[in-house]
Amino acid sequence: MSVRVGVAIPAAGSGRRMGGVRKPFLELRGEPVLIHALRPFLARTDVVAVAVALAAADAEDPPGWLLALDDRIRVVAGGATRSESVRAAVAALPEDCDLLAVHDAARPLVSGAAVDRCFAVAATGMGAVAGCPAVDTLKEVDEGDRVTATADRSRFWQAHTPQVFPADLLRRAHRGGGEATDDAALVERLGETVRMVDGGRWNLKVTRPEDLPVAEALLDARAAEATTP
Repeated sequence: MSVRVGVAIPAAGSGRRMGGVRKPFLELRGEPVLIHALRPFLARTDVVAVAVALAAADAEDPPGWLLALDDRIRVVAGGATRSESVRAAVAALPEDCDLLAVHDAARPLVSGAAVDRCFAVAATGMGAVAGCPAVDTLKEVDEGDRVTATADRSRFWQAHTPQVFPADLLRRAHRGGGEATDDAALVERLGETVRMVDGGRWNLKVTRPEDLPVAEALLDARAAEATTP
C-alpha cells in the first residue's frame, strides 16, 4: 500500500536576523534557498502535495520560478508566527495524506537520506525529527547570563527539520492553535512519542548573513564528493 505524504514549508518569516531580507529568496549557488530546500521532497513520488506559506504580500504575487517548479506546489499566506504559518500550510494539504512533513524553507542542505529516515520512522506511527546529538557543553543561565547549571549533553540533541508525523497526529497537535518553536513540541504536549533521527550536523539553517558562504561551501563539498570516483 503506497503512502501519501504532504509537505508544509513555513516561509513567511520577516528575515529580521538577515537584515529584513526574505531568506528563502536569497540565492545560493545561482538558485533560491527555497529551491534547494524543496528539491529532496520534490524528488519523491510519495510526496503528493507541497504547501509553501509565504508572507501575505508574496502569497498574493508568488515568484514565477516557484510556481513553475512543480505542479504539486501550492502557495498560501502564512501568519505572524511560525506555528501560524505551519497551520496555514497544513490546512492546504490534502485530507487523505498519510504523513505530513514540515521543513524550514531556510534549510537548503537537507539530504535525501535524512528525509528517507524521517519518513520511515513516521510511517511506524510516531513523530520523527531530524537533528544531531549535541557536541558542545550546554550551560543553563539566568537573566544575567550567569551559569546556573551544566547539562549532561549526552542526553541532548539539536532539533532540525524535516519533522514528520502521521497526518492525523500533526493536525490534532495544531488544532488548539498553540505556539512552539517547532512542531514536535506541540506533539509532545499531547503525550505522543517523538523520536530523533540523525540527519547529520550540516543541515544548516540560513539565519544570518554569515551563514550563506558556509552553506555554499558545504554545497560545493557535497558536489565534489558526489563526483569523486
